[in-house]
Amino acid sequence: MVHLKKVAWLAAVPGALLFCTGVVQAKDIGGTISATLTITENSQLVDDIICTVTGAPCIAIGAPNVTLKLNGFTMTGLADPQTPCTGAPVAGEEGIEVNTQTGVTIQGPGLIRQFRAPGIRLITTTGATVTGVTTSTNCMSGILVNAGSGNELDNNLSVRNGVPGGGCGGI
Repeated sequence: MVHLKKVAWLAAVPGALLFCTGVVQAKDIGGTISATLTITENSQLVDDIICTVTGAPCIAIGAPNVTLKLNGFTMTGLADPQTPCTGAPVAGEEGIEVNTQTGVTIQGPGLIRQFRAPGIRLITTTGATVTGVTTSTNCMSGILVNAGSGNELDNNLSVRNGVPGGGCGGI
Protein backbone atom coordinates (compact mmCIF):
# COMPACT_ATOMS: atom_id res chain seq x y z
CA MET A 1 0.00 0.00 0.00
CA VAL A 2 2.89 2.37 0.73
CA HIS A 3 4.23 1.62 -2.72
CA LEU A 4 0.96 2.81 -4.39
CA LYS A 5 1.07 6.12 -2.50
CA LYS A 6 4.62 6.71 -3.70
CA VAL A 7 3.65 6.03 -7.34
CA ALA A 8 0.62 8.32 -7.12
CA TRP A 9 2.73 11.13 -5.64
CA LEU A 10 5.42 10.75 -8.33
CA ALA A 11 2.75 10.85 -11.04
CA ALA A 12 1.24 14.04 -9.60
CA VAL A 13 4.51 16.01 -9.43
CA PRO A 14 5.15 16.34 -13.22
CA GLY A 15 1.52 17.40 -13.77
CA ALA A 16 1.81 20.08 -11.09
CA LEU A 17 5.07 21.34 -12.55
CA LEU A 18 3.56 21.50 -16.03
CA PHE A 19 0.54 23.40 -14.73
CA CYS A 20 2.72 25.95 -12.91
CA THR A 21 4.99 26.66 -15.87
CA GLY A 22 2.00 27.11 -18.21
CA VAL A 23 0.47 29.76 -15.96
CA VAL A 24 3.51 32.02 -15.54
CA GLN A 25 5.30 31.58 -18.85
CA ALA A 26 4.92 34.27 -21.55
CA LYS A 27 6.10 34.13 -25.12
CA ASP A 28 9.52 35.79 -25.51
CA ILE A 29 10.00 37.61 -28.82
CA GLY A 30 13.22 38.92 -30.38
CA GLY A 31 15.33 38.92 -33.55
CA THR A 32 14.01 38.86 -37.11
CA ILE A 33 10.33 38.31 -37.89
CA SER A 34 9.79 37.29 -41.54
CA ALA A 35 6.09 36.24 -41.39
CA THR A 36 3.30 37.75 -39.29
CA LEU A 37 3.65 36.57 -35.70
CA THR A 38 0.19 36.14 -34.14
CA ILE A 39 0.27 36.10 -30.36
CA THR A 40 -2.56 34.69 -28.28
CA GLU A 41 -0.98 34.80 -24.83
CA ASN A 42 0.84 37.43 -22.78
CA SER A 43 4.19 38.07 -24.44
CA GLN A 44 7.23 40.30 -24.20
CA LEU A 45 10.10 41.55 -26.30
CA VAL A 46 13.44 40.23 -25.07
CA ASP A 47 15.51 41.82 -27.87
CA ASP A 48 15.11 44.29 -30.72
CA ILE A 49 12.90 43.18 -33.64
CA ILE A 50 13.80 43.52 -37.31
CA CYS A 51 10.61 42.96 -39.30
CA THR A 52 10.91 41.84 -42.93
CA VAL A 53 7.20 41.07 -43.40
CA THR A 54 5.73 42.68 -46.53
CA GLY A 55 2.06 43.59 -46.97
CA ALA A 56 0.99 42.29 -43.55
CA PRO A 57 1.50 43.20 -39.89
CA CYS A 58 4.69 42.25 -38.11
CA ILE A 59 2.89 41.24 -34.89
CA ALA A 60 -0.86 40.59 -34.73
CA ILE A 61 -2.60 40.17 -31.41
CA GLY A 62 -5.09 37.38 -32.01
CA ALA A 63 -6.88 36.94 -28.68
CA PRO A 64 -8.61 39.10 -26.07
CA ASN A 65 -6.94 40.22 -22.83
CA VAL A 66 -3.38 39.76 -24.13
CA THR A 67 -0.54 41.97 -22.87
CA LEU A 68 2.51 42.70 -25.03
CA LYS A 69 5.39 44.26 -23.08
CA LEU A 70 7.96 46.06 -25.22
CA ASN A 71 10.51 46.19 -22.36
CA GLY A 72 12.44 49.13 -23.87
CA PHE A 73 13.24 47.34 -27.13
CA THR A 74 12.78 48.58 -30.72
CA MET A 75 10.67 47.15 -33.55
CA THR A 76 11.95 48.24 -36.98
CA GLY A 77 10.07 47.80 -40.28
CA LEU A 78 11.04 48.17 -43.95
CA ALA A 79 10.48 51.93 -44.44
CA ASP A 80 13.35 54.30 -45.13
CA PRO A 81 14.73 55.70 -41.83
CA GLN A 82 14.89 59.28 -43.18
CA THR A 83 11.75 59.48 -45.33
CA PRO A 84 9.49 56.64 -44.22
CA CYS A 85 6.90 57.13 -46.91
CA THR A 86 8.70 57.84 -50.16
CA GLY A 87 5.79 56.41 -52.15
CA ALA A 88 2.33 55.30 -51.14
CA PRO A 89 1.79 53.50 -47.82
CA VAL A 90 1.80 49.71 -48.00
CA ALA A 91 -1.64 48.55 -46.85
CA GLY A 92 -1.59 46.26 -43.85
CA GLU A 93 2.11 46.60 -43.08
CA GLU A 94 1.68 47.74 -39.45
CA GLY A 95 4.15 47.11 -36.68
CA ILE A 96 1.45 45.82 -34.32
CA GLU A 97 -2.15 45.12 -35.33
CA VAL A 98 -5.02 44.55 -32.91
CA ASN A 99 -8.16 43.58 -34.86
CA THR A 100 -11.58 43.12 -33.16
CA GLN A 101 -10.15 42.25 -29.74
CA THR A 102 -11.02 43.42 -26.23
CA GLY A 103 -8.84 44.22 -23.24
CA VAL A 104 -5.48 44.16 -25.06
CA THR A 105 -2.51 46.02 -23.54
CA ILE A 106 0.60 47.23 -25.38
CA GLN A 107 3.00 48.41 -22.71
CA GLY A 108 6.14 50.47 -23.21
CA PRO A 109 8.67 51.73 -22.95
CA GLY A 110 9.58 50.79 -26.47
CA LEU A 111 10.07 52.22 -29.96
CA ILE A 112 8.10 51.22 -33.06
CA ARG A 113 9.62 52.71 -36.19
CA GLN A 114 9.91 52.57 -39.95
CA PHE A 115 6.73 50.68 -40.81
CA ARG A 116 5.14 51.44 -44.20
CA ALA A 117 1.70 51.72 -42.53
CA PRO A 118 0.85 52.79 -38.95
CA GLY A 119 3.21 51.73 -36.18
CA ILE A 120 0.23 50.44 -34.14
CA ARG A 121 -3.28 49.96 -35.50
CA LEU A 122 -6.36 49.24 -33.41
CA ILE A 123 -9.24 48.05 -35.62
CA THR A 124 -12.73 47.78 -34.08
CA THR A 125 -11.04 47.12 -30.76
CA THR A 126 -12.62 47.75 -27.37
CA GLY A 127 -10.94 48.50 -24.05
CA ALA A 128 -7.35 48.40 -25.32
CA THR A 129 -4.55 50.24 -23.52
CA VAL A 130 -1.43 51.56 -25.25
CA THR A 131 0.95 53.22 -22.83
CA GLY A 132 4.52 54.52 -22.86
CA VAL A 133 5.21 53.73 -26.53
CA THR A 134 7.25 55.90 -28.91
CA THR A 135 6.39 55.71 -32.61
CA SER A 136 8.72 57.28 -35.16
CA THR A 137 9.14 57.49 -38.94
CA ASN A 138 6.15 55.29 -39.75
CA CYS A 139 4.21 55.87 -42.94
CA MET A 140 0.71 57.02 -42.00
CA SER A 141 0.13 57.40 -38.24
CA GLY A 142 2.21 56.42 -35.26
CA ILE A 143 -0.93 54.97 -33.64
CA LEU A 144 -4.13 54.66 -35.65
CA VAL A 145 -7.51 53.83 -34.09
CA ASN A 146 -10.19 52.61 -36.55
CA ALA A 147 -13.54 52.32 -34.72
CA GLY A 148 -13.99 50.56 -31.40
CA SER A 149 -14.55 52.19 -28.03
CA GLY A 150 -13.12 52.62 -24.56
CA ASN A 151 -9.51 52.53 -25.74
CA GLU A 152 -6.93 54.31 -23.60
CA LEU A 153 -3.83 55.87 -25.14
CA ASP A 154 -1.60 57.31 -22.43
CA ASN A 155 1.91 58.74 -22.23
CA ASN A 156 2.82 57.88 -25.85
CA LEU A 157 5.16 59.91 -28.08
CA SER A 158 4.78 60.22 -31.84
CA VAL A 159 7.64 61.71 -33.93
CA ARG A 160 7.97 62.18 -37.73
CA ASN A 161 5.14 59.82 -38.72
CA GLY A 162 2.99 60.35 -41.80
CA VAL A 163 3.03 60.93 -45.51
CA PRO A 164 5.07 63.97 -46.61
CA GLY A 165 2.57 66.63 -47.72
CA GLY A 166 -0.33 64.35 -46.83
CA GLY A 167 -2.52 63.29 -43.99
CA CYS A 168 -2.02 61.16 -40.94
CA GLY A 169 0.88 61.69 -38.59
CA GLY A 170 0.69 61.39 -34.80
CA ILE A 171 -1.96 59.57 -32.89
